[in-house]
Amino acid sequence: MALSFLDREHTVAGPGYSRWLIPPAALAIHLCIGQAYATSVYKTALVQHFDASLTAIGIIFSIAIVMLGVSAAVMGTWVERVGPRAAMFTATCFWCAGFLIASLGVTTNQLWLVYLGYGFVGGIGLGIGYISPVSTLIKWFPDRPGLATGMAIMGFGGGALIASPLSRQLMALYDSDYDPSNSSSVASGSAVAAMFLTLAVIYFIVMMFGVFTVKVPPPGWAPAGFDPAKLRAKPLVTTANVSAANAIKTPQFWLLWTVLFCNVTAGIGILEQAAPMIQDFFREGTTSSVAGTAATAFVGLLSLFNMAGRFGWSSTSDFLGRKPTYVMYLGVGMILYVLLATVGHSATAVFVLLAGIIISFYGGGFSTVPAYLRDLFGTYQVGAIHGRLLTAWSAAGIAGPLIINGFLDARGKPGELVAADYRPALFTMVGVLAIGFIANLLIRPVADRFHEAAERTDAFAEAAATEDTSASGTR
Repeated sequence: MALSFLDREHTVAGPGYSRWLIPPAALAIHLCIGQAYATSVYKTALVQHFDASLTAIGIIFSIAIVMLGVSAAVMGTWVERVGPRAAMFTATCFWCAGFLIASLGVTTNQLWLVYLGYGFVGGIGLGIGYISPVSTLIKWFPDRPGLATGMAIMGFGGGALIASPLSRQLMALYDSDYDPSNSSSVASGSAVAAMFLTLAVIYFIVMMFGVFTVKVPPPGWAPAGFDPAKLRAKPLVTTANVSAANAIKTPQFWLLWTVLFCNVTAGIGILEQAAPMIQDFFREGTTSSVAGTAATAFVGLLSLFNMAGRFGWSSTSDFLGRKPTYVMYLGVGMILYVLLATVGHSATAVFVLLAGIIISFYGGGFSTVPAYLRDLFGTYQVGAIHGRLLTAWSAAGIAGPLIINGFLDARGKPGELVAADYRPALFTMVGVLAIGFIANLLIRPVADRFHEAAERTDAFAEAAATEDTSASGTR
């Protein structure tokens, strides 16, 4: 069959395959779907083209994030069953099809098609693409799961660093009147439609590199020098396995869901208002052009902190342990939010440093959580469990903007706010982090009654080995 290369038995690595080829395969997916963070680049163009409000255009991103969580939760078990190659190929098709449908929507002036394409269809690709490499990475790096997932999920946080300038240059290519270096310049709708078409082709090629490269380790494989006995000595790290169906019955899952929800809600509180926040904090004595330039630079800097946090803090968690790492994210995060609210307006450097570290914790929370799940529930269906946990991201994507925008709407109109107007929202985020801090402290090892029998978790590996042997004999 034409698509037989997607079968799990064709993805089992042979002798001598380097596990260091897996992170680039995962990055090929995550860097592309990380484009979701670059929607602000063409948001104004879509507002003008459709003669719509910012809220109406912002719904596109909200739908995509909601569908990310829903599809990851619903399709997580399927991803584990079919393997990473078939899942990554499916994600590629949905993600790129979303761009094609969105392009059609812009061309025909049908906003609902953009909702359907970029939001709904593309969002499904986001969810499947986000979780598809995770369990594979953890299985290839049992000795350093935080490092492995950090390398891949770093790509999602840094995707906007590539997508933002690429999108601007593509719009300039298709619209000679658009100046990508001028923040007040707005591209035409036809340029946005052509950009979507071009990105669909580019992303398909890059993501297919990941599809063809990814492989799963053979049954019983372990890295040289790895001693599983060392895992047993670490607090909260289990050598047993829990199924996705049983995981959601445990208090540990819902405590970790709360932890992720609180960490993401607080991070989105800054990301949602990044550009206007720095302008409002330092409005006095600054010209609008200088403030606008600072805001643009600040957003780019936050992307760097986001990306660095996803790799740096997740890798550090391999040494600190996952629970202490989240104590840092949430506990130090509370202190940083208090400082941001009280002294953040004193100097630009102070504001940027505080906000940057908060966002690094936001990014680190995403990349550390798969390893935390592996510690608690084992590797059996960690991808499916991760998918269900990502519903916390969807919920936070709604709650975070609602909290901060609700407070700011009550304080005044955009463009007239000052640093003091942000304090109620920032102090509320301290409370949100406090809830997550307590939830993290309550996490204990999963009870034995939720563990799967060893023969059941070994059955899949034995079946894969049999299929691989059979396939090898017929090639």
